Amino acid sequence: MSGFGEGIGAAIEGGLMSRAVEPAHGEAGEAPAAPAACANCGAMVSGHYCAQCGQKAHVHRSLAAIGHDIMHGVLHLDGKLWNTLPLLTFKPGELTRRFIAGERAKFVSPMAMFLFSVFAMFAVFQMVGISAPTDIAPGVFGADKGNPFQTEVRNQINTLEKERADLPRTSPRRAEIDNELKGLNLVFDKGLGGVTSDAVTSVNTAGPWLNKALLEKWKKNPSLMLYKLQANGYKFSWLLIPLSVPFLWLMFAWRRQYEVYDHAIFVTYSLSFMSLLFIVMSLISVIPGGSEWAAMLFFIAAPLHLYKQLRYAYGLSRFSALWRFFVLLGCVQIVLVLFLLALGVLGGF
Repeated sequence: MSGFGEGIGAAIEGGLMSRAVEPAHGEAGEAPAAPAACANCGAMVSGHYCAQCGQKAHVHRSLAAIGHDIMHGVLHLDGKLWNTLPLLTFKPGELTRRFIAGERAKFVSPMAMFLFSVFAMFAVFQMVGISAPTDIAPGVFGADKGNPFQTEVRNQINTLEKERADLPRTSPRRAEIDNELKGLNLVFDKGLGGVTSDAVTSVNTAGPWLNKALLEKWKKNPSLMLYKLQANGYKFSWLLIPLSVPFLWLMFAWRRQYEVYDHAIFVTYSLSFMSLLFIVMSLISVIPGGSEWAAMLFFIAAPLHLYKQLRYAYGLSRFSALWRFFVLLGCVQIVLVLFLLALGVLGGF
């Protein structure tokens, strides 16, 4: 299947999943002129919906209505989305605070927003060609003879040894070459670009058998493992939420008014924005010369959004928001490492 087709499929999947956790809003249709029996349960209906089963009073039978259902059911484009996106982009702290306070009917729930944005992000990645490489030769991550990195190191060693043999014994260049050869031999033996059999043995001795199994799979078929890593990236992207919440909780452990639920809402909305930001960045990068603009957008928008959400969601002063912001930046690095490790383990099965 082409990248464009896979992208469309991922977007549809994300829309359907977000729709499953978030009911539609603003699709009432037309109410009957007079009370009538519900076509589903038979109860009398006097408004837009049946009070007993929740079905719409107006039952459509037109192709236009089917198209309307597709737009709402797959893309989730209803009134809630347009109420949520501006606040999520420009006033994330206000959105988080209002949702926690109980304003739920106006906004797309954090989990529905997260599901849709993450799947849409990976769909756009597929469309613009951002995907795992599929032409990595076996042995790149191992110590096989075909390892290109070790081949290059071996060629450099041979060149230096030949140059050293042609130099007179009193030449100071011989000492420089000896130092270079010492470093290159260390690189070749220990394998910065590969894992030697000794390294695999030491890993297997120091850790569980799973370490060796994963290393062997990466050595044999790195392209497949990278593909699994990418596929698991969006399937298990929800792991970022439970991985992030404990760090946020620790920063507010002495503030009893904030509960774990509040931190989960904060994290989920923040991740949703980051997914949408990556969508915009990937689209900008397709434009000639747009990569620099995409990088600039990330380095400005990502930290600014995180700071604003942190300050206004929790009602912090500038100083309290700033020190938590910098601590949170370090926590983000830890979470990403833990997430990648989890994906690596999941990719081994």
